[in-house]
Amino acid sequence: MGAVDARLHELGIILPEASGPAAKYANYVIVNGLMFVSGKGPGSSPKGKLGSDFTTEEGYRYAQEAGIEVLAVLKEALGSLDRVKRVVKVQGFVNAEPTFEEHHKVLNGFSDLMYELFEVRGQHARSVFGAVSVRDNLPIIVDSIFEVE
Repeated sequence: MGAVDARLHELGIILPEASGPAAKYANYVIVNGLMFVSGKGPGSSPKGKLGSDFTTEEGYRYAQEAGIEVLAVLKEALGSLDRVKRVVKVQGFVNAEPTFEEHHKVLNGFSDLMYELFEVRGQHARSVFGAVSVRDNLPIIVDSIFEVE
């Protein structure tokens, strides 16, 4: 068991099977040492918007769930999460009411998980956007890029 897998175990996180793409696109692409993971949402598939259906705290947990989905793709593709050299870039698309203003706090759920697992290698550049809608009415979709061995 690698160091990152051991950390997952310590945190009580069990990775699910990696979810596949919903259409004719790749779940991930690796180019020149960068792994681009297609957008992932929370594995529990909640439906609704931040600011009306969900609180910021619930959104934070859904962003963590999206992170677990991304980790499952990484694990399936790489065999070991220790092959992740760096979390490079994260983009969050928060399904939110127009008056919702805490998109950054929602995406912190993903960012905190990456830092907790990968430590300094988990620090990343990021952007977060409010969306009028996202696929399947999920509360958040996260798009991510990793440097890998």
